[in-house]
Amino acid sequence: MTLETKQQLLRLRERLKRKKPDFVRYESWRYVRVKENWRRPRGIDNKVRQKWKGWGKMPTVGYGAPRAVRGLHPSGYKEILVYRPEDLDKLDPEEHAIRIAHTVGKKKRKEIVKKAIDMGFKILNPREFIEEEEEEALEFAEQEEISS
Repeated sequence: MTLETKQQLLRLRERLKRKKPDFVRYESWRYVRVKENWRRPRGIDNKVRQKWKGWGKMPTVGYGAPRAVRGLHPSGYKEILVYRPEDLDKLDPEEHAIRIAHTVGKKKRKEIVKKAIDMGFKILNPREFIEEEEEEALEFAEQEEISS
């Protein structure tokens, strides 16, 4: 599949997603104890299950995204969770975007980010690392101003 076709399908998926209703659990709007998480209604007289007008919609096959872009990140890459710098060796920067696991510490996170940048990966959650780098640079600049 070409990049242009992929971009068109991603835009189509976004357009379809805007039209898609929120699938909320039956009577979750009525009772606090019933959460909004979708559960299929199974009662014999249930209006949602019977697809009556004016009641909530049920998820069906027709609401799905195009198969070629199903499960992709909005940027068009396959999202991969990374725990170690060695995990990057098996991946392709043209096809995959990485998300660093939340259990990874500072030291290993820096190693992963440096290796990912060198290899040309798109990093989906580099924010924490970048902010720390900026803070360190600001502190260093302040210390130099004080000393001079």
